[in-house]
Amino acid sequence: MTKEELIIEEETELEDSTSEESKLKKEKKKKEVEAVLNIYTSFNNTIAHLTDMSGKTISKITGGMVTKHSRLKANPTIAMFIAKRLNEEVKDLGIKSLFVRIRTKTGNPAPGPGANAILKSLTREGFKILNILDTTRTPRGGPKKKGGRRGRRP
Repeated sequence: MTKEELIIEEETELEDSTSEESKLKKEKKKKEVEAVLNIYTSFNNTIAHLTDMSGKTISKITGGMVTKHSRLKANPTIAMFIAKRLNEEVKDLGIKSLFVRIRTKTGNPAPGPGANAILKSLTREGFKILNILDTTRTPRGGPKKKGGRRGRRP
């Protein structure tokens, strides 16, 4: 090889390396998109509703969409499948950070079994959870409970 050919090869190698570095910089500059995940868990079902920051629906997945057995809809295993399906649908949108709102049936002291499982699987799949907020509604008086003075008897 002559000196001219060696110089040309070195220049092309330098150009290739700079183009790879610029690609890496572009990938690093990709903005992490944030979204809001609303989880409704009762002891009968689990619903995950993903919206953007303005409230526009991106994806909505329920326990009934994942399993055909209605008795399993509130199961933590089914909640893991809900999280997997959420990840598949959101993968190409660039969403990596989530604000989570957990809600249960009004008056319930604790969320259903699916909420913790969804959060755990989403963190395993690479989502960053920025905030967890409990938005369960609290009863303030309201109508009289059924049952009378001595309570409801069987």
